[in-house]
Amino acid sequence: MCEANAYVLKDGKEELFLEALDTVEPDDGRLRLTSIFGEQKFIKGKITHLSLVDHKVIIEQTDE
Repeated sequence: MCEANAYVLKDGKEELFLEALDTVEPDDGRLRLTSIFGEQKFIKGKITHLSLVDHKVIIEQTDE
């Protein structure tokens, strides 16, 4: 399978946040990311880049 992975930008580098990404949904000012295995993670941030060919979702974390 070729699921996307979510990465957070830290100091200009991509750091893996969640593998095998299934959904990304807004949730009360945050993003809720859910993997195909049902694991959920939350992050305050915005999607800055989405690459379907590379299977990557890049998120810039915010403190808002």
